[in-house]
Amino acid sequence: MQKSFDTPKIVTIEKVVDETPTVRTLFFSDDTMSQVLPGQFAMVWILGVNEIPMSVMISQENGKAAFTVRKHGFATTELFSKKVGDQIGIRGPYGNSFTIKQGKLLLVGGGTGLVPLIRLVTFLKKTDDVTIIMGAKTKSEVFFEGLANKLLEGTLHKVIVVTEDGSYGQKGLVTDVMENLFHETGFDAVYTCGPEKMMHKVVQIASSNKTHVEASIERMMKCGIGICGSCCFGDVMACKDGTVFDGSTLLSNKEFGYTHRNKSGVLDNY
Repeated sequence: MQKSFDTPKIVTIEKVVDETPTVRTLFFSDDTMSQVLPGQFAMVWILGVNEIPMSVMISQENGKAAFTVRKHGFATTELFSKKVGDQIGIRGPYGNSFTIKQGKLLLVGGGTGLVPLIRLVTFLKKTDDVTIIMGAKTKSEVFFEGLANKLLEGTLHKVIVVTEDGSYGQKGLVTDVMENLFHETGFDAVYTCGPEKMMHKVVQIASSNKTHVEASIERMMKCGIGICGSCCFGDVMACKDGTVFDGSTLLSNKEFGYTHRNKSGVLDNY
């Protein structure tokens, strides 16, 4: 695990890339964040607004990293609105990371949940056979397809895009495509990140096929270091015990895929 740094560091946004109308990637220089393990996260301080957890996106430039943010709530909208030259605070990295397996690997991601999976790709071996299923609601929300193919050049691989409305790639849900793939072949390991209902189904499918599976969990996080307890689900905390958990741990957790906690700590159903 990478050493974490608990004092916020101020960094300057150096480049902004629009991925979709509602998703943007903000690049900055930081040696520590450029080397985080796949699955680790940072706490991002939007000055005067809030501090939120973010998976760390790769940069193809040495010493640089990025955050890919979807404009959704108040804090993420403020982060999305940042421009070149603006500053943000970062601390971390925190959490554990995916277990790197070898062989025939399946990565299943939805939306910005693709961020830790893209980082995972950079840790895989050229001898691996990698399939990525990436999901979106519609064509305009598809991103990272070209990057995934570029990163996997020289590796036996397949990138499958799935849109719910069928406007691009295959029509349906990523879990439908995953089930069809398992009917055709087997995998040595499955990795997933995205909406929790999607991940719950991914873990169920992989586990029923006796395949090692890991998921990176997103929960309400206020501190990132296991003090506030906001991210607890079942008897674990996403920030301190995760964010990556294996399938058996998740399927034994009664909250996984069914409930989550709001900002006040109250349980809500998905």
